[in-house]
Amino acid sequence: MASIKDVARHANVSISTVSHVVNRTRFVSDKARLDVEAAIRALGYVPSAVARSLKSNTTKTLGMLIPNCSNPYFAEIVRAVEDHCFASGYTLILCNTDDEPHRQGVYLQVLAEKRVDGLIIISTGEDSDLLKMLQGLTTPTVLLDREVTHVHCDLVETAHLQGGQMAAEHLLQLGHRRIACIGGPADLSSSAQRIQGWRNVLAAAGLAEETRDLLWHSDFTSQGGFNAMQAILQSPQPPSAVFVCNDLMGIGALSAAHEAGVRIPQDLSMVGFDDIELARFTSPPLSTIVQPKQRIGVLAVDMLLERIQGGRLDAKQVLLQPALTVRASTAPYSKQ
Repeated sequence: MASIKDVARHANVSISTVSHVVNRTRFVSDKARLDVEAAIRALGYVPSAVARSLKSNTTKTLGMLIPNCSNPYFAEIVRAVEDHCFASGYTLILCNTDDEPHRQGVYLQVLAEKRVDGLIIISTGEDSDLLKMLQGLTTPTVLLDREVTHVHCDLVETAHLQGGQMAAEHLLQLGHRRIACIGGPADLSSSAQRIQGWRNVLAAAGLAEETRDLLWHSDFTSQGGFNAMQAILQSPQPPSAVFVCNDLMGIGALSAAHEAGVRIPQDLSMVGFDDIELARFTSPPLSTIVQPKQRIGVLAVDMLLERIQGGRLDAKQVLLQPALTVRASTAPYSKQ
């Protein structure tokens, strides 16, 4: 592989002249610039990003950790983040932790060693090793969607509690009283808050006792939603409505209901959470709580750049409001 010395020798100029042409840091005569550019093409020279980062103390690169690249919710956020990074002159290194705490720690260490200018993290649950690593990082960091307690860094998330309340209130307003909930992993703050929102609404309606045997935990996957719905339909007193704490589980739950001959929404109403693009194309289309994914991604990048470029030190937390989108998976309660 050609070096900067080879380019300088080929163009018959100094190494510093090649550096100024590549980095555009000083005026170079047209002849020298053209000679250097011709030498670069002839030798296939690629400037070292590492060397430039050591000199400028910036890599123009951001790192991002996500728990599951197969979940469309995360994919849609990544798309918003990557688009805004590119428009801002930054590249993005994406790492999928696959919901494994060990892999999460390894990738975080790798990104730190690559001297990324900032980090965007959607964590894999509460993990003591992650907490220690985040507390020791000097790299500007933004957490998305999931809080990590005792960490002093920026946070962008949707008001999950309010979203859970919206879902339960919608079903109550349709006349449903026995409303089940398929929650995500118990150790995720986002899942716990959505479940709490569901609980709060039912308790306010005098249905607190109903929540004791109507909560199922799953893993935010379509298979998990399928399995949970099968269990719900086999319970002694099946509910008339279900709040599913993410759309991916909702898709699995719809499939399980169809397989069991349960009609949605005639026999069972269902509300999801996230409003992934696929939610509009399920059969029937899924009523859901909308997370502003585009806004989440753009804000995360903007908050990082504010830290990187402006030196803001105080942590900032942004709580975005969800919204309810009603589609064909919910209907007024009808006693069979």
